[in-house]
Amino acid sequence: MSGMLIKEEIKHRLNNKILDWQENPNKRIFFTVSKGDIFEVTKFLFKELGLRFSTASGMDSPAGFEIIYHFSDDKTGYIYSARIIIEDKKRPEVESITPIFNGAEWIEREMWELLGINFKGHPNLTKLLLADDWPQGKYPLRKEK
Repeated sequence: MSGMLIKEEIKHRLNNKILDWQENPNKRIFFTVSKGDIFEVTKFLFKELGLRFSTASGMDSPAGFEIIYHFSDDKTGYIYSARIIIEDKKRPEVESITPIFNGAEWIEREMWELLGINFKGHPNLTKLLLADDWPQGKYPLRKEK
């Protein structure tokens, strides 16, 4: 499927789930979906469209915790990035996508450890980067006030 066909298929199949859509001239497409839809969206991108999960990135923003899931179409060079916002900063959580592909396990662990986001259904939310004596409940990438 060409980049144009995949883009149109995403728009068609996820039409009512897409909250925002942005295209950059460098073959980057960003779209926002609700956090409750991210499992279904990533499963569609990976299993049905055959896109490769590249990584995910998380950050603390004024709107909440943002996670962007990046998928690559290696045949065309397009990158499709599905974005969610977790508005509840006191108890941030979202469904884990590791049941779809194991490649998400470490990046979810990293976001759990550094931002304090709970990934429901993750098989192994344990420390990955921080020292064993790092204070529990302190998250180095949070913008605490």
